[in-house]
Amino acid sequence: MQKTDDNAQNWYAIRVTYNREMKVKASLDDAGVESFIPMCYKDVVVRARRVRKLVPSVHNLIFIKMSVGEMKQFKATTSLPIRYMMDPQTKKPIIVPERQMDNFISVSATNDEGLIYLSPDQININRGDRVRIIGGMFSGCEGTLMRIRGDRRFVVSIPGVMAVATAFIHPSLIMKIDEKRR
Repeated sequence: MQKTDDNAQNWYAIRVTYNREMKVKASLDDAGVESFIPMCYKDVVVRARRVRKLVPSVHNLIFIKMSVGEMKQFKATTSLPIRYMMDPQTKKPIIVPERQMDNFISVSATNDEGLIYLSPDQININRGDRVRIIGGMFSGCEGTLMRIRGDRRFVVSIPGVMAVATAFIHPSLIMKIDEKRR
């Protein structure tokens, strides 16, 4: 049985104000809803001590997987300040394709210190070659190979939202994707 569009689960890019993305995530976790916040380790001072803490890499951003109806219901009933990130051309909420979100989560969920998060205006994805990683911790991920801050890096992008760039990946682990054969 095929699901109707209203029942299909989509990944939405959501803005949360005042750094309350962790509160929104906790609320969604309690409700059993799948969500994702890119996280990284940072050194923070707590009671005059330096502590290494896992914090959001990009504040005020959360990805939520829900159907259209569930999302409308959640937005209408939550007291937390959330809003869709909108596609400037279509004026509709940004929906991230499942495969693209899987690639993004695979790279960002490592919490690696070498990851660099970039806003859409900081990167020109058209410059690089489409590649697939064929070994190592990012094996199977597809993205773009680009030179950023002097190094060749593997970049996974969610157009209009953000991109994440890995640390250097050895050329033996990279395979160029022929766009005609994809």
